[in-house]
Amino acid sequence: MSESSTKPARITKVIPDSIAAEMGFDAGDSIVAVNGQKPRDLIDYQFLCADEFLELEVLDAKGKTHKLEIEKEYDEDLGVEFETALFDGLIQCNNRCPFCFIDQQPPGKRETLYFKDDDYRLSFLYGSYLTLTNLTEKEWNRIEQMRLSPLYVSVHATEPEVRIRLLKNLRAGKILEQIKWFKERRLQIHAQVVVCPGINDGEHLERTLLDLAKFHTGNIPAVASVAVVPVGLTRFRPAEDELSAVTPEKAREVIAQVQKIQAVLSQGKKGVRGKKQHSKSRCIWLADEWFLIAGLDLPATADYEDYPQIGNGVGSIRQFIQQFETAFAKLQPLQVKSPRKLTWVVGNAVEKAFEPIAHQLNQIPGLEVKMVALSSHYWGQSITVTGLLTGQDLLSALQGMDLGDGILLPSVMLKQGEPRFLDDMMLSELAGFLKTEIFPVSGVEELISVAIGLTTVDS
Repeated sequence: MSESSTKPARITKVIPDSIAAEMGFDAGDSIVAVNGQKPRDLIDYQFLCADEFLELEVLDAKGKTHKLEIEKEYDEDLGVEFETALFDGLIQCNNRCPFCFIDQQPPGKRETLYFKDDDYRLSFLYGSYLTLTNLTEKEWNRIEQMRLSPLYVSVHATEPEVRIRLLKNLRAGKILEQIKWFKERRLQIHAQVVVCPGINDGEHLERTLLDLAKFHTGNIPAVASVAVVPVGLTRFRPAEDELSAVTPEKAREVIAQVQKIQAVLSQGKKGVRGKKQHSKSRCIWLADEWFLIAGLDLPATADYEDYPQIGNGVGSIRQFIQQFETAFAKLQPLQVKSPRKLTWVVGNAVEKAFEPIAHQLNQIPGLEVKMVALSSHYWGQSITVTGLLTGQDLLSALQGMDLGDGILLPSVMLKQGEPRFLDDMMLSELAGFLKTEIFPVSGVEELISVAIGLTTVDS
């Protein structure tokens, strides 16, 4: 991105009692430059503001420009939040992966749902995955100079012809060279492999995992972790694609294959191809969804170590259950002021795993929680994770049902910061259709506190 395409960084929130609040900043103001430089993104802004003396060029909400000088502690934050983390626009994706969720959505929805990004800055800031196929030499240099590590990389396959087939991009075949680039500069990536049956599974999956494991060595391994994830398909995917859904049988096959490789790597035995592999800790991780599809129990808490791929659904369910048990015990004794009946909606993928949580909630005197586990007819999925349930799914399944005093709704179903489902239905619309109150809940303590009728929970 050129400096000419960089827009002023628009402020949406000023933190009370912060430097910005004392200086009189307001939401709607914009930062144009810091010490004479226009920040391209949040990374530049944080780097430029990590100084003791700042000269700011600010554009207020009325369009007037101000010059401000600030003296502060080194690394002290100014206390503002921005409309977006990127001030020069997203780097768009030039791949045509058949399993891309963006291309598996129905037409006619809000424009932002169809925008495909492949931006290393969002990867560094928020852990979103990129393919490395869209980076210019200038961006590679910036990654090196600013030590933007770790990045999160969609690998899918290390064999050039297989990865090119998956990404529909001739540049995709350079992935091992690119990982070597990270290794030479002591930078790291977290990798993901989305398994598409018949394309990158079987011997291709074995090759990919062994190739990536070779970079999981030394004090700063270039490949910090690898998540193996099942492909997710919807009924809106292009008719001409070559993808097949993951069946319970395929899930059990992949689990057995990956666990065998995990065992070989962790013990430093001769590899499946006769080569000796070494690893200080587990490198390869199976997403929870494999076990849910296979109908198998999730691994124990200890198996997840420090949850290096939690954002990719590796251990998130086990962690949620563990956090619930801890919070439930800490908040005892629990009771409701008056009898209360609620409906807790979850994806049917987690029904078996969450049954103990529903049982424990129902042990609270005066509280009745009915867990309703749904699949998504909207997406055409028989097994559905909670975050993909839409307003239409809930409406068709819950209409006419006795919902009690309201619905406990995991906030993961809603757009971040906005009460809107993936199908564009608003939370208020659904509540009106169902004629009941809906309580969005985020995290275990909020689940418990809302269930028993409290507005807050002491931490």
